[in-house]
This record gives sequence, structure tokens and C-alpha cells, in this order.
Amino acid sequence: MHFTDTICLEIIKSSRTFYGVLQKEASDYITPLVMNGLEGRVLRMPAPKNKTREMLFVYGMHASIERQFGIAEFLNKYGAVTIPDLPGFGGMESFYKIGEKPSLDNLADYLAAFIKMRYKRKKVTILAMSLGFAITTRMFQRCPELTRKVDLLVSVVGFVNHEEFIFSRKTFYAFRWTASFFSNRIPALAAKHLVLRPSFIRATYNFVGDNHVKLKDADAEERKKRIDFEIHLWKCNDIRTYMDTAVTMFTLDLCKEKIDLPVYHITASEDRYFDNHIVEQHMAIIYSKVTVIAAKTEQHGPTVLANAKEASIMVPARLRRLLNTK
Repeated sequence: MHFTDTICLEIIKSSRTFYGVLQKEASDYITPLVMNGLEGRVLRMPAPKNKTREMLFVYGMHASIERQFGIAEFLNKYGAVTIPDLPGFGGMESFYKIGEKPSLDNLADYLAAFIKMRYKRKKVTILAMSLGFAITTRMFQRCPELTRKVDLLVSVVGFVNHEEFIFSRKTFYAFRWTASFFSNRIPALAAKHLVLRPSFIRATYNFVGDNHVKLKDADAEERKKRIDFEIHLWKCNDIRTYMDTAVTMFTLDLCKEKIDLPVYHITASEDRYFDNHIVEQHMAIIYSKVTVIAAKTEQHGPTVLANAKEASIMVPARLRRLLNTK
């Protein structure tokens, strides 16, 4: 077990103690996953009694199974929950190991293979977050037959086109070209070994903490836990995959192919990345129907240590009623 993995487990344990009783942990439900010759992990929470809904949660960038465990715990009230690692994310080996790039098409094909393997004779509810929704959308465009397996599709602050970013033109291109540079092998190696050191990451977050959206609402103890977890996320996500995927995000356009499925789109009231109205317009070009459900949050997602109650804000009442219909 790596140092950062040990930190991650200790943070999760300390954040899941209630009146001295240790609550559920992600590790209780995680098993190894081997897909396309790549080793990763998958979380599987079985359905509670009298619930038959199967839910697949596809996480986005700068994420891991552990980061999404709070929302998985909450969703588990409505059925079984499965969260697979993505190649290059959450600690899973990257596509580069098998001589391929982490293109959107390759990520989409990987997700399609996982669904075909895990849900052979079952319907599935797909909840896809941020970049995970772009991957899911591309999957349906490449494998339209999979739409027949879906009983409910949910975008959790998802996006489908680079024009939806709210960054200024200068910031947008600064991010895009920086990501392009570090998506190359040598710069990525340099970043991994010189920049993404725990001491440097910690110092950076502490420097911007009072103004950083992820940290400014936390007291000193909570801030330390969040920064520890951020260190884990920066270390467990392959930096070259991260940057290559960022280039994909800044050039994304999925509006050229339609998908015969309705989608429920969860929005954050003041999303710091995307223009909700433009996202909805683009989704309406692709999907047969778009129903917007507003979450009462200004965050693009729960905090990195969100428990079930805190993460539940991303599952508004209307979505809960839909999930409870089966």
C-alpha cells in the first residue's frame, strides 16, 4: 500500500465515525477489476431488501471511488450501486500501458465493455457526473444498442461541448495549451516527480485556502483532512491521462449525433465551470428530451470528504422520487 493510500484510508475512517461507531467504508465494497488488460477496482453495494434497481455511477475528473463513496451510500437506499474505476483514474492503470491514448472514444468503449459484462440481462440506471457524462454520451453514440438497457439516465452536472465552459477566452486557452503540453510523456513525468509532491501540493492548497472554493468553508482540522485527500487524488490519478483528457474537454463537441434517450440533468445553481443554459441547449440537440432538476448548491460537486448526508444535495427530491419508483 502506498503512503497516499494509507493517508486516504485514515481520512475516510476518521470522517465516518459517528458517536464512536465506525460507519461504512468504501473498502468494504471494493474488489479488483481487470478490463482490457488494465488493473483497477470496482465498488459494488448490493441492493437493500425489496429494491431491484441497478445503478451505475460514472465519476468524472479528479476523482476516485473513495471520493464518490458518500453519494454511493446515499444512492444505495434506492438499489444496488456500482462504481468502476476508469483507466488512468482512481488508481487504475492507464491506456498508455497498453500503447493506447485515453481518447474519449477509448474511454467510451471501455465503459460500454463494462456495461455489457456486468449487466448482460439487466436494465441499468446510469448516473454520470461531469466528464463521466461526456464519456457516457459518447458511449451511446458509438453503441446505440446500449440505450435499450437503460431505464433511467441522469447527468450530474454533466457537459457535452467545450462552448459550455464559462472561463474567459484567455483562461480557456491557457488551460487548453497547458494541458496539451503536459499530456506529452516527458513533461508529464516531470510534473509527476517534481510538481506533484505531497509537500508542494499541501503548500499550494494552504496558500490559496482562504479563497479556494474547496477549502474556504472548512475549519483548520477539516481543511487538513481535505488537503490530505486532495494529495491522494493528485497522486492516484495518472497525470498524463488527466492532461490528455483535459485537452479532450477543451475541444469537445458531441452535438453531431443524436441519442434516442431522455435525460434528467442535475444542475448546480452557480456552477463554477459551465453555463447551465448552454449545457441544456446542447443536450437538447443530442437527447430526445432533457429535464432539468436544480440542486440547491453552488458547488460543482460534493466536497472530497462528503458523507452520505452531505452528498445527498446532488440527488434532489425529484430525482429521489424517480429512483424510488422501482
